[in-house]
Amino acid sequence: MSDLLSLDFMRQALIAAVLVGLAAPLVGAFLVQRRMSLIGDGIGHVALAGVAVGILTGSMPVLTALAAAVAAAVGVELIRAAGRTSGDIALAVMFYGGIALGVVLISKSSATSPGNLTGYLFGAILTTSRADIVVFAVLAVVVVGVTWVLRHRFFAVANDEEYARAVGLPVMGYNIALSVLTAVTVVVSMRVVGLLLITALMIIPNATAQLVSRSFRSSLAWASLIGVASSVSGVIASFYAETPSGGTIVLLAIATFLVVSVISGLVTRAKRAAHERAERHEHEHGPVCGHPAIPHQDHVDYLHDGHRHAPHADHYDEHDGHAHDGHTHAPHQDTEEVSR
Repeated sequence: MSDLLSLDFMRQALIAAVLVGLAAPLVGAFLVQRRMSLIGDGIGHVALAGVAVGILTGSMPVLTALAAAVAAAVGVELIRAAGRTSGDIALAVMFYGGIALGVVLISKSSATSPGNLTGYLFGAILTTSRADIVVFAVLAVVVVGVTWVLRHRFFAVANDEEYARAVGLPVMGYNIALSVLTAVTVVVSMRVVGLLLITALMIIPNATAQLVSRSFRSSLAWASLIGVASSVSGVIASFYAETPSGGTIVLLAIATFLVVSVISGLVTRAKRAAHERAERHEHEHGPVCGHPAIPHQDHVDYLHDGHRHAPHADHYDEHDGHAHDGHTHAPHQDTEEVSR
């Protein structure tokens, strides 16, 4: 690992991976809530047209891609809000129009080889320059900061726009802000996972996080952690395996999702079996049964053989608390405040 960090381009690649792994799942969480998971794909195709403009004009492709992506994100949101056409149709127009324009413009440039185009589409993190890292770092800090500050309002608007309007939230403004953050995230990620794969890094870590989290707040934390782990591990693996960084990162994220899904399914089955055993509990607990009684919210639990049993209708439920030094400790699910 020390040999890896001694290489300047690998240090830059790992920094970029951390930035993307942190930012993409944060924004993706709210896209999932809005059922607009594919907007990243559409914006990514328009960003390709921006890259082509940058190459043709000799300017920095990252900046021209950012301008094109932001313009497309705002345009789609305005069209969707105006009701002139559905959001899906607007995304389709952006999807095909952007990639068509990008391919046509790039074909007119002699400065771009097919390999360079593949790097933008599927990621080429090892070719990321120091200037790119500086731009990516600034954009990633903006994305993470704004998303974290507005997370409660984004959550409220994503879950129920009508209610958000009723309580006075500027729904249009927050939707446009989220679309712009998505566009910025796409541009930040294009050299790491590629314009065609960025949506996977937005969505898959959130799908995995929902399997292990108990609230939206903890889901955000888990998604970011999984995103960073997948990105960093993918960059390291792609270096040694000589594979594209974008595809490697996405495959690791998918593998993590599959492993967590299996483990989560096994845990659910184990809890269901424990509940069935609790329902068949033959001992009848009461004030004189001899087992310690522990007040818990609006009822009383009884400690029995290291487990805590709670009366429920005509049976006893077995809680997750465990006896420790004569006490029980039970996890409590926290709730996410959607407005401040």
